[in-house]
Amino acid sequence: MQHADIQTYDYIVVGAGSAGSAVAHRLSKDPANRVLLLEAGPANHPWSRIPIGFAKLINNPAANWLYSAEPEENTNGRKLAVPRGRLLGGSSSINGLVFVRGQSQDFDTWAQMGNKGWTYADVLPFFKRLESYEGGGDDAYRGRNGPLRVTDPDEPGLLYESLIVAAGQVGIPHNPDYNGATQEGISMSQATIANGRRMSTAHCYLDPIKNRKNLTIQTDALTEALVLDGKRCIGVRYSVAGKPFEARVTREVVVSAGTINSPQLLELSGIGQPDRLQSLGIEVRHALKGVGENLRDHYAPRTRWAIGEAGVTYNDRARGVRLFGQAMKYLFTRKGMMGIPAAPMRAFVRSREGLEAPDVLLGWVPMLYEPGYKLSKMSGVTCYAHPMRPDSTGHIHITSADPRKAPAINFNFLSASLDAEITVRAVRIARALMTAPAMAALQTTELAPGETKTSDEGILDWVKDVAETTYHPVGTCKMGPDAMAVVDDQLCVHGIKGLRVADASIMPTLTSGNTNAPSIMIGEKAADMVLSANQ
Repeated sequence: MQHADIQTYDYIVVGAGSAGSAVAHRLSKDPANRVLLLEAGPANHPWSRIPIGFAKLINNPAANWLYSAEPEENTNGRKLAVPRGRLLGGSSSINGLVFVRGQSQDFDTWAQMGNKGWTYADVLPFFKRLESYEGGGDDAYRGRNGPLRVTDPDEPGLLYESLIVAAGQVGIPHNPDYNGATQEGISMSQATIANGRRMSTAHCYLDPIKNRKNLTIQTDALTEALVLDGKRCIGVRYSVAGKPFEARVTREVVVSAGTINSPQLLELSGIGQPDRLQSLGIEVRHALKGVGENLRDHYAPRTRWAIGEAGVTYNDRARGVRLFGQAMKYLFTRKGMMGIPAAPMRAFVRSREGLEAPDVLLGWVPMLYEPGYKLSKMSGVTCYAHPMRPDSTGHIHITSADPRKAPAINFNFLSASLDAEITVRAVRIARALMTAPAMAALQTTELAPGETKTSDEGILDWVKDVAETTYHPVGTCKMGPDAMAVVDDQLCVHGIKGLRVADASIMPTLTSGNTNAPSIMIGEKAADMVLSANQ
């Protein structure tokens, strides 16, 4: 490659997803900083704008990497789908639009693991900075002027009213703001939706700044390797439509490619476990045995419930010609089935007495659906139930030196005995709530796991047959001071100068709930760290 082909920037950000968009937004605010943002996918997809579009993008190769996990014992040999966004905004452009920060305990635990500056008190200012919350809540916890618009769904109805009463009957309180002082309780899901439009990081962070002269956004750009000069990262190699390019930095490269692609890029660049890299013919540039390890996700069975009361669920309200009515409702009011998050109600609960904070999540989808999010002919409700902070860990590693070949994803679900125990408890909690007296008026009948599944063993066998992830992979470039950590508490890759990782892969443990909001927070905090270090 000729020297004339190499462009130079102050900063390069690899990946324009939840975190990377925030990093690029903040770094390019100063016109003196020349920033290159690389995204492997296209600029947008028509379905991304509409909230219900997640059902059209969940298995769409035009906007989705369409990864799948390796078969394993506790999925009964199934290859679980691992969708990841491949367009500007990353997974924030294809996800279920639910906004959950997690609980204070999550971040205090990170700090207790040796990550200075990551307590809840430390990260709260960044959570407030990123959002413009249009609901109520306490200003001590909520932001009002950030780039990301967050709202409460305008989705009233007998189903939600009944669920709130039923939850109270089994000891779960109503909590209108689970992103405020406390997480525990049942609530309508806060969402990255405003005026019926998805609030992705592409729309909220990148669209307003796309004309900044100091910011170059390159889409359809597959980053193939980091360029290293000894133990310093000095740039990246990437390709667009098969044509190779190289870019250099005067300051830093920030990898925000996500939990799957960030460790993949490090390994392709010779950073990782020496024996694994050498077996693939990759020159070892830096030994770092934690790369690709510590993978976690929420392994969630979906309980299914028939509803006899007519008109309560979208199976009744959007079937046949009624679907046209929903389309018209969305067109003129931006409400209805096409304008809500994937699970408009959720509950954060404790699986047993004596716990200081919730450890189980229940989420309700106001319909029964078949694979591919197709409406079932039967009217009903789906309720997923799972532990929020699993102990089971897996790994992600490349199997080829070809950057276009997907890495192998091994979750190792339920390998920690406590995860299996809490999963069974979560299903029992869902069953108790759905059969509480307040649900009788809806004529609720259990379809799955089914009333015959009464033993722990029977429930667990069903979980292994049907459970999926909730699409929250984290941890493969873990933050920490220990031997298996990949980055330090400044998100700098251990042993490599000029290189940071900023995305969900740095999470030492899973947060309590959906991971989009914490990923954006990580991007915001990373940008501050980069700017402070390069003053």
